[in-house]
Amino acid sequence: MIKSSVTESDDGRGGAFFGRRKGKKLRVNQADLFENLLPALRIDLVGEMSPAALFEKPPSDVWLEIGFGGGEHLLLQSEANPHIGFIGCEPFINGMAKMLSAIDKDDIKNIRLYDSDALDLLKKLPDASMGRVYLLYPDPWPKRRQNKRRFISDETLKLIARVLKPGGQFRFASDIDHYVGWTLSHVMRSGAFRWLADRPDDWRNPWAGWQSTRYELKAIKEGRKSAYLTFERL
Repeated sequence: MIKSSVTESDDGRGGAFFGRRKGKKLRVNQADLFENLLPALRIDLVGEMSPAALFEKPPSDVWLEIGFGGGEHLLLQSEANPHIGFIGCEPFINGMAKMLSAIDKDDIKNIRLYDSDALDLLKKLPDASMGRVYLLYPDPWPKRRQNKRRFISDETLKLIARVLKPGGQFRFASDIDHYVGWTLSHVMRSGAFRWLADRPDDWRNPWAGWQSTRYELKAIKEGRKSAYLTFERL
């Protein structure tokens, strides 16, 4: 059983992004992609937004991944679902560089990108415009005084619920037990979602077509097990 010691409200996260934005120095070709490819794929938050209109070919649905890291999951999903439009949000420059390189190499057409704070994007997206939202292996910020930095909060869940279509899914994965419990507690008290789990295997096993991320592989190497939570928008 997943336990959570969360009892207090944590709406004080605000709109601040917590974390690194840059690691290793970009290679010349990566810097070139930032200058020439990213502007064509970057989502502009100015004015009204129509997610489906971001893509050359109108998609049957639009899915969002918040913090795609190295991009393994987002790239596999875009390949497996060419009829879906994907929005990937990642403020970490080196992660975005990897994504741009893959998009350029394989000429991927159904991914659009946002390279700043995901909260700004969530606030701008129209109501009921997403069919699915992923948050995979977010920074756990394990110390109690750091909990307010966690992406999951009462306020962010209101935003996720607003942008999801009725029946749409919010999918969350983490190898940190306390963050899993924190997330489950916050989502269930929001009143906007139903947890789609009838037995332990429903959250112990990854979703069909799952692509392990580098963070998951690191967790497995260090002996930690992951949980995969699926919530349906009411």
